[in-house]
Amino acid sequence: MDAQQKTDRPVKGRKNGLYAGVSDELDASMRSGWADTERHGLEPSEQSGYAAKRRKALSAAFAGERLIIPAGRLKPRSNDTDYAFRPSSDYAYLTGDQTDNSVLVLEPLANGGHSAVLYLLPRSNRENGEFWLDGQGELWVGRRRSLAEAGAELAIETRDSRTAADEIAMAIADAPEVSTRILRTHDAVLEAALEAADAARRQNPEQAAEHDQRLKVFLHGLRLVKDDWEVEQLRAAVAATVHGFEDVVRELAWAIATSERWIEGTFWRRARVEGNDVGYSSICAAGPHATTLHWVRNDGPVRPGELLLLDAGVETHTLYTADVTRTLPVSGEFSEVQRRIYDAVYDAQEAGIAAVRPGARFRDFHDAAQQVLAERLVAWGLLEGPVELVLELGLHRRFTLHGTGHMLGIDVHDCADARCAEYVDGVLEPGMVQTVEPGLYFQADDLTVPEEYRGIGVRIEDDVVVTTEGNENLSAALPRRADEVEAWMRTLRG
Repeated sequence: MDAQQKTDRPVKGRKNGLYAGVSDELDASMRSGWADTERHGLEPSEQSGYAAKRRKALSAAFAGERLIIPAGRLKPRSNDTDYAFRPSSDYAYLTGDQTDNSVLVLEPLANGGHSAVLYLLPRSNRENGEFWLDGQGELWVGRRRSLAEAGAELAIETRDSRTAADEIAMAIADAPEVSTRILRTHDAVLEAALEAADAARRQNPEQAAEHDQRLKVFLHGLRLVKDDWEVEQLRAAVAATVHGFEDVVRELAWAIATSERWIEGTFWRRARVEGNDVGYSSICAAGPHATTLHWVRNDGPVRPGELLLLDAGVETHTLYTADVTRTLPVSGEFSEVQRRIYDAVYDAQEAGIAAVRPGARFRDFHDAAQQVLAERLVAWGLLEGPVELVLELGLHRRFTLHGTGHMLGIDVHDCADARCAEYVDGVLEPGMVQTVEPGLYFQADDLTVPEEYRGIGVRIEDDVVVTTEGNENLSAALPRRADEVEAWMRTLRG
């Protein structure tokens, strides 16, 4: 990586621009001779209409209140390098925008409803040298959209985000009686400015935090039912993920020669080619690592005769992610004990998927899958029955460990802050999308199970959308049954 231009050495000429040390001649040269690249006649994006409907629902829920939803800011990774930016999910959901240092403000109107303003960084300034002297100038990191371009594409009024804090403070000063809520943890600068401007927040910080939390809870509840556009994004995410799994199987020989890192890199390449990135850190767990639920170190060996648990998902350019898991025999065929455990998880997943339908309780699919797993554990003599008592006491959880699934969308664990009554204690509706992912995990040091079981972990996970008739498995293109997995692997490996 090139170091940012150093300007600390004095040169002949006055000090100007953002930094000292720029000669008059260079300054004049850099100010002129550039073509006008403004894009005109832009049409609103397909997403913009859906975002407007979501903002309308938000406005109706918080009538008469000022709402602030930040995108977030760049976060340093080390020294002068930053992590790749990803906006807060709620901001992207409400705007369709993905730029840093941005904020959506809904200002209440006297006659009802809200005006929506999107504060964005404008194009970097060519008059003061920002575009080439600043590390975030467009000659360093690329061209930003102009405010007019962004406004046309997003179908919303846009303003310079560098004035956002001052304008919010002025609005509070002009109407201190108007309640203000902000989506927290994404922009400390805006939060500090809001606290400084709002006397009530300074006096009651705990009450203000609870007040703001309701905004987040509502948005996560709003996101539970996906619209048609969101379901299509998830279809695209799953399709790219299927390609990533196929890539991994084709390159298993390279993984055996190197490590789990090869698998991680192979899938990540597909995610970057067909999408924005991976939706979460890929779990590429070979052998006994498969018994660690969130094994993301991915630095272990890949050995013939063992299993590979691959839990990975492509995130689309619109930030919706798949979340799929397959457990694959590295050699291409399951051993007898591997197949026994795999078939139990498959049967549990079948029961779980069958329980996903409109009108069912969200918890039903989990209960159905756990019932099957508990029955097998008792049948194998690993737990003492009856099965009902095992389930009541939770004894099966030594080997099943986690819940059977979660909502999926613009976050991999989507809608996590929705009200329990709407989510985990709620009822399924068409348009909800969830994972179904039972598993069995026998730790390498677990002396309560036969030695042949130790170090084996199996999980099977698919992405399922609730339909008016029942459900649709979005990731059905990836084989699940043991014999189908083996045949699929033989085809891909030649």
